[in-house]
Amino acid sequence: MKLCKKIVELQNELFEVRKQGKSIGLVPTMGALHEGHLSLVKRCIAENDITVVSVFLNPTQFNDKKDLERYPQNLDADCKLLEICGADYVFAPAVDEMYPVPDTRHFEFPPITTVMEGAHRPGHFNGVCQVVSRLFYITRPDAAYFGEKDWQQVAVIKQLVKSLDLKIRIVECDLIREKSGLAMSSRNALLTADERNVASNIYRILEESVTYASKHSVQETHEHVVNEINAYSELNVEYFSIVNSETLQEINEWDECSAVSGCITVFCGKTPIRLIDHITYKK
Repeated sequence: MKLCKKIVELQNELFEVRKQGKSIGLVPTMGALHEGHLSLVKRCIAENDITVVSVFLNPTQFNDKKDLERYPQNLDADCKLLEICGADYVFAPAVDEMYPVPDTRHFEFPPITTVMEGAHRPGHFNGVCQVVSRLFYITRPDAAYFGEKDWQQVAVIKQLVKSLDLKIRIVECDLIREKSGLAMSSRNALLTADERNVASNIYRILEESVTYASKHSVQETHEHVVNEINAYSELNVEYFSIVNSETLQEINEWDECSAVSGCITVFCGKTPIRLIDHITYKK
């Protein structure tokens, strides 16, 4: 495995790879890797000749400076995990390497980027599109791998690829959970043991709400989930949206569409850590 911190260094390596007719897969990450990330890397390795994993904490997608400052980072530990996994290249650039000048490009794909995370984190998806498009131009992958935990983000990236007319296959990978049911996230490392235990109730309540929904309205299900989670003093729901799985727009009746999902963001703990999750009501 080779660690590259300069764009030109990685591009020179990948130029030689392409000359040999080998396929390239990309796994974009912000570091602080866990089993969820590694499941993406393993799938990428299985489906491509060469696997590139980017480790870059992208400042342009954080609308909260404090959130950026406390986001966990440990490049040495990440590289050890990736080498064991079998990745070929790790791309870990500095901020001024990725953004030698401010990125003034603006990406907006309404209505997908204007709801849920888009509504609660102004500028977030624009920053995601800035960095992902940069990574795509730098690595020119045949396929790129993203986890379904960031469900709305996957939809946004698909729109980005379509808008830029990029010939890149976007591969959605299953959300990986801890034994407790808590969705794996780099932010979980910021939770205390007690907070982690309480946070596991988020998915439990979401799962139970599928049965509840079979006999209750959309509005009643929404209120039930929010009230059940907020009953824990350590948890506070920022939003819970029951949406059309294709358009991500909120629905009022279960029979409005064939596929329905529930998307939630919850703050956990005294120093609130932002956790996201989702559940499928109808496929």
